[in-house]
Amino acid sequence: MKRLWAKPEVPLAILLFIAFVGGWEGAVRLFAIPAIVVPAPSAVAQAMWTGLASGEFVTHFWVTFAEVMLGFVFGAGSGFVIGVLVGLFPLLERTVYPYIVAFQTLPKVAIAPIIVIWFGYGMSSKVIITATIAFFPVLANSIVGLRAVPRDQVELMVAFTATRWQIFRMARLPQALPYVFVGLDVAIVLSVIGAIVGEFVGSQAGLGYLILQRNFNLDMAGVFAILIILSLMGIGLHLAVMAIQRRVVFWMDSGHDRVIGA
Repeated sequence: MKRLWAKPEVPLAILLFIAFVGGWEGAVRLFAIPAIVVPAPSAVAQAMWTGLASGEFVTHFWVTFAEVMLGFVFGAGSGFVIGVLVGLFPLLERTVYPYIVAFQTLPKVAIAPIIVIWFGYGMSSKVIITATIAFFPVLANSIVGLRAVPRDQVELMVAFTATRWQIFRMARLPQALPYVFVGLDVAIVLSVIGAIVGEFVGSQAGLGYLILQRNFNLDMAGVFAILIILSLMGIGLHLAVMAIQRRVVFWMDSGHDRVIGA
């Protein structure tokens, strides 16, 4: 904890946050901005407390969290597997990858209603929408990472009669992992957006469903409170991926901080 506070950016970030909230509160009161336009932070805090104390926010939080995690696992998992196949077999890239790119260019907001019609208003449609958004960043970064291994390293292993599996396990996969984790970091944040998009289109529970309810009732303080919860969820998931990355890919440096497919 002492080391954390010793970093100059930590107190600076806290001061900026306090200044932002104070300026927001002051501007709302000074200019008498209607709560339906921009609620004061104090009103947002009150709405947050009410929603948490009643358990309403907590119940719907876990619904959205489950949709995010399931969609992320399915989307990122399939993205990695297909990325490995495409990265190792050029024929697949020439035949399959153009269709994947074509699907990626489709606005997910546009296809979300179709998915809801096909799979219903339950959790399944939200998981599928989330998976389609989480899929491509992991796929693209996996392909780039697998091909980033130096050619002379592969040729040396071939000269020592290494099998394709040995080359993949000892050379290509370690080289690809930093890129894969960059894709996972992008995918986990986009998964939160995907779940909310699905809930906006059609749902019976979740934080997106609550936002629509609060918006219909002109409860902007409640809307802002839910948005803060979603932001904290995204930050927490991002930090979780970063923590796993530091343990798994301990040799990663800033040179691999590339984002593909965001």
